[in-house]
Amino acid sequence: MVSRHIQSMRRAMGVLALLVLACSALANASNSATLLLEEPYGTLGFFSATGHVAVYLSGVCADTPLTLRSCEPGETGVVISRYDGVNGYDWVAIPLIPYLYAVERPQEVPLFADAKMVSFLRDRYRRKYLEQVAPDRQNGSAPRGNWYELVGTSYNRTVYGFEIETTPEKDAALIRKLNSSPNQSHFHTATRNCADFAKDIINFYYPHALRRSIIADQGISTPKQMAKRINRYSEHHPELRFSRMVIPQVPGSLPRSSDVRGVVEAFFRSKQYIVPSAIVSPIFAGCIGAVYLATGASHFAPIRDALVYVVGSDPEMPLDEEDLRAYRLELKHLLAGTYPDKSAREVAKAWQKMQSKAKPGIDADGRPILNMQVGEELVQIGASAENILNSGAPPQLARELLEARLASELNKRPTRGISETEVARDWRLLQQSINSGIATSTARLTVRSENYRGNQP
Repeated sequence: MVSRHIQSMRRAMGVLALLVLACSALANASNSATLLLEEPYGTLGFFSATGHVAVYLSGVCADTPLTLRSCEPGETGVVISRYDGVNGYDWVAIPLIPYLYAVERPQEVPLFADAKMVSFLRDRYRRKYLEQVAPDRQNGSAPRGNWYELVGTSYNRTVYGFEIETTPEKDAALIRKLNSSPNQSHFHTATRNCADFAKDIINFYYPHALRRSIIADQGISTPKQMAKRINRYSEHHPELRFSRMVIPQVPGSLPRSSDVRGVVEAFFRSKQYIVPSAIVSPIFAGCIGAVYLATGASHFAPIRDALVYVVGSDPEMPLDEEDLRAYRLELKHLLAGTYPDKSAREVAKAWQKMQSKAKPGIDADGRPILNMQVGEELVQIGASAENILNSGAPPQLARELLEARLASELNKRPTRGISETEVARDWRLLQQSINSGIATSTARLTVRSENYRGNQP
């Protein structure tokens, strides 16, 4: 059971949290544009360390991924982004939840994601909604290209949001502009990349708000520079409602994303580039270091003052550091009692190996499941918070999934991006799975005892 300290901390922060959420609700009451700064993943070179950037518009929706319209009441807007290699299109619009999680509803988001689950969800969404921009290949398989970046981005990256207010009139003008302009890709890494597209969108609402950095990024538009500029613009215009949030990477076995950097910063902080440069030309390396230090590239922290995005709910204050330590300690004690020879990381890896052999699917309500072979029996285990305890699978499987989820969740980087609501929910589900397993074992012992007595003379 969670310690009393956590409960007291929650009560102490209650008033502050309510005030923050009230301000958040006020900000979301009108239309807004949110710059989404997405951390990099993979190791394709120092340009890949700059990450990605897109724009979420709360008042703009889409009839198709290529046709925009104003949102109806209850709709949540779209994310508009530029990727290279998406069937020749310059931009594509995806609703917020699918863009982040490759599903249509919050209750369909899996608790623990691996490569097979993510691929399954992305391709399922593509076949239903994205055939226009990512059609099947001749053999019926998924196409090549970067279409997969359009859906499920939170499985690969942590995302930071910088939200600024807009107006319905400006939204309508942007819709007319994008719908009437040729949507043809002329992508160029240095002059027409994702950051250039985001810069043009934000500058449409607020002219000259965003611009490139000639020194820090050598004149190339970068995601981090756009985030720094919109943050600075909001400081110079306090009359505009502005907020920051972090959208955590979904716990799972996929590699965790890394810090987003500018061009010079990425070069200077990459040993594979700066060390050979220092050997060949110490003067050049020194100049790079001087530029890095002079521009203060490391001073901008996207996580600072950010609320935590909770899928299907309002953003909230991040889990307090003391509460985080208390949860970690509780989990450590729980796992030590069950797996005395394994650390939390080893418990998570054991589940990863088990899940890697499962086949992902969906239940009758469209929620993700895992089809797993347990001995000679094929079982289905719910993979979301909505169906994990009512799928009919052995409680031990649900327990192992939730233990892996919490082990990954509580050791998330950055720690200020952890949602108390989701941790408390996951802990509650874990306790229910444990209690269900105890009840099942007790029932089996009772049946065996009755059978034994019935065989007596």
